[in-house]
Amino acid sequence: MAEIRIKKRRRLRNKEVRALGSELSERMGVEIFPPETIVDIAQTSDFEVLFVDGQILAIVYEGQAFPTVRGLLRWGAEKYFVTVDMGAVPYVYNGADVMAPGIVEVDPGIHEGDLVWIRDERNGQPLAIGKALLPAKSMLDKKSGKAVASIHHVGDKLWKIDEE
Repeated sequence: MAEIRIKKRRRLRNKEVRALGSELSERMGVEIFPPETIVDIAQTSDFEVLFVDGQILAIVYEGQAFPTVRGLLRWGAEKYFVTVDMGAVPYVYNGADVMAPGIVEVDPGIHEGDLVWIRDERNGQPLAIGKALLPAKSMLDKKSGKAVASIHHVGDKLWKIDEE
């Protein structure tokens, strides 16, 4: 597995931190970080990463800011979730895309192209984040095919950066 290269790291201005914190808080339905938090942004080959208190706790992917799995574990979230049955957990945990038949619950506000977080049905713990390939209703109605493309999951190269 190739490691992630962090390039062009810079500190965000207070105004940028407030705007980003507000965007993330509104999107996730919970307070993400206070306006006085020190946040750095850096480039990787796949997306931009946000360092909050020295850890990568959020990303900016295709213009959308979203917490990483570590960010979700730290802050929680009430919106943009896709819940999978326990049979799907090992696959999602290892980076597989989410297939429609494994989905048991979806935040009704999800649209195609939104970033979402995937959780297991038993504990509600975050397993991965991904991009919705279908709107919420279609995810529940569809009997086959992919519903969410995986972007980041527990144990991937982004997760492992903060283990060092």
